[in-house]
Amino acid sequence: MSRSGSGRIVVAAGGGVAALKTPFLLRRLREAGYEVRAAASERALRFTTETALAVAAGGPVGTEARWFAPEGGALHLELARWADLMVVAPATAAGLARAAAGLAEDLITATVLAGARRVLWAPAMNPEMWHHPATQANVERLRAWGHAFVGPEHGALAAVGEGEGLGRMSEPETIVEHVRHHLTPKDLEGYTVLVTAGPTREYFDPVRFISNPSSGKMGYAAAEAARDRGARVVLVSGPTHLPDPWGVEVVRVERAQEMYEAMLTRFDEADAVVMAAAVADWRPTETAPEKTPKQAGVNTVELVPTPDILAELGRRKKTGQVLVGFAMETQQGRERARAKLDKKRLDLIALNFPTRAQSAFGSEFNEVELIDPSGHVEVTGLRSKRDVADRILDRIHDLLARKEAERNAQ
Repeated sequence: MSRSGSGRIVVAAGGGVAALKTPFLLRRLREAGYEVRAAASERALRFTTETALAVAAGGPVGTEARWFAPEGGALHLELARWADLMVVAPATAAGLARAAAGLAEDLITATVLAGARRVLWAPAMNPEMWHHPATQANVERLRAWGHAFVGPEHGALAAVGEGEGLGRMSEPETIVEHVRHHLTPKDLEGYTVLVTAGPTREYFDPVRFISNPSSGKMGYAAAEAARDRGARVVLVSGPTHLPDPWGVEVVRVERAQEMYEAMLTRFDEADAVVMAAAVADWRPTETAPEKTPKQAGVNTVELVPTPDILAELGRRKKTGQVLVGFAMETQQGRERARAKLDKKRLDLIALNFPTRAQSAFGSEFNEVELIDPSGHVEVTGLRSKRDVADRILDRIHDLLARKEAERNAQ
């Protein structure tokens, strides 16, 4: 089941300076695989141009001047019926007020009132306007009608001398994430998915440690994909530079022992576990309380194994739970992955290869082989980590359904 962007999006630019970002949003949505159409209020065209919107959308722009066609067509009805999702970006305080009042005084609010199936608002305004009780009441009314919001965010404000505050429109990339979330089928709704990500650090002293170059991107992609498919997601993350994914419970840890304890605490509530973290296999027997001074000659450090988190989860796995591990190998990959699958009682293992081009640590891409207990191997080929995550979740969905059917048959 492919999870690349699929759907028809109307992007409507409201009359604020953040309309400068609307062409970039249109382009990002097209790059993600969505079919888009652009619309703009008259005031929006003070900040961006019809040409910029048309080029980014790959087609003509719906404007007030084109609202009603000479032959009798009505653009607001056409757009509302065509779109799977309408994104208003930027959404002004005035636009929210008109929509909440049920007015159809411009093309955007007329399209909303004409029955757009889903509406996602990306507000942009001065913090005082956003926090005003009237605006908040309008937001709550729209939410009650099933509308969704992304932002506003804290950041630099457009008005001269206003500095920073809560009112900046979310970045196009963030809005695309929310679009994907709203249009992804919720086939994991009702399930809890527990994910690990990133490296761990095992310290010699307060500033030196054993670790690896894991960026955490694979695990974070799995957490975001599971969230978009409707699951409740808990992400146990080692130290990374990645921001916490929205809509996900994030537990930050540093050492393997901390990850072990966090996983055991939450394992019983999980329906599925994706163990994507690159956990250090060894730790120093002792950690010096102060930085160890540099010494001449050979220094020897005694190491002991860290807890084998995946093996312990395999021992504790209950009927109905799905456990997915990763194996990173540079040689004899399939044989070692199959041995790990059997030894640790896994339902699926993802074998990846850090020395292959574009799939090394930190890359946006990955190439894995998914191996199950029957010995079946599925080769994903090189693709984005989000696509790999969705392929793993497709398999998890099938496993959960099969285990649930087996339980019901007993």
